[in-house]
Amino acid sequence: MRYGGNTSCVSMHNGDEPPFVFDLGTGLRYFGASWPPERTFRGTALLTHLHWDHVQGLPFFVPLLRGDGASLDVYAPFQEDGRSVYDAFDFFLRPPYFPVTLQDLGGRVTFTDLGEEERPIGTAHVMSRIVPHCGPTLGYRVTWDGVSVAYLSDHQQPSDGSCDVSAGALELCAGADLVIHDAQYTPAEFARKSTWGHCTVEFAVRVAHQAGAKRLALFHHDPLRHDDALDELAREAKELASCLGVEVMVASEGLTVSL
Repeated sequence: MRYGGNTSCVSMHNGDEPPFVFDLGTGLRYFGASWPPERTFRGTALLTHLHWDHVQGLPFFVPLLRGDGASLDVYAPFQEDGRSVYDAFDFFLRPPYFPVTLQDLGGRVTFTDLGEEERPIGTAHVMSRIVPHCGPTLGYRVTWDGVSVAYLSDHQQPSDGSCDVSAGALELCAGADLVIHDAQYTPAEFARKSTWGHCTVEFAVRVAHQAGAKRLALFHHDPLRHDDALDELAREAKELASCLGVEVMVASEGLTVSL
């Protein structure tokens, strides 16, 4: 089992089976560039939410643009205004927002509205649960051949700075082999942006600890944070994780983990 990540896009592979992709951010372009051109793409995308930074990679996904029978099955949360996921994509993938429409992509894209549920997808078992954020947001747990990976992007920490974790988030992460979790803010940043839908590094580590997860991969998508600042965040995270008995890594673009 492998998982690899880029900006708001993480892929999960199990041999030659169709892969899973978590979110469709700009990193989807890099994932597409790594896909063998002679291999027709078929896969599943699990979207946490429909904010622009999590969906804008779709029209740049070359394996889908080739056509040749390519297909992508997209799952995303129900919208509060009653629009379907298809309606939302169809709205922003068209002029004047973008010159290419869904119908122009070449391959087949299907959309499924998702709530809190569990279902088989291929040979994997997928659990989705509501995660606190700005607007309808899901976290996911994919169990494949006995290996469980939980993905919680843009997970809102309680605005009072506490480390109370929602029941749904804990269920997703419980005993997982790997938790991939948002870790956007320092405490000072969180104090200024406590309702912006993200969390501190400490909160992410404590989520994994409370859930009894085996391993934690921290990521964020603040392009203005330089490498020295990331190194300091990594040091602080590993120091806390060591005290709590959590194995932690700091994700980087292109990172691959075998489970």
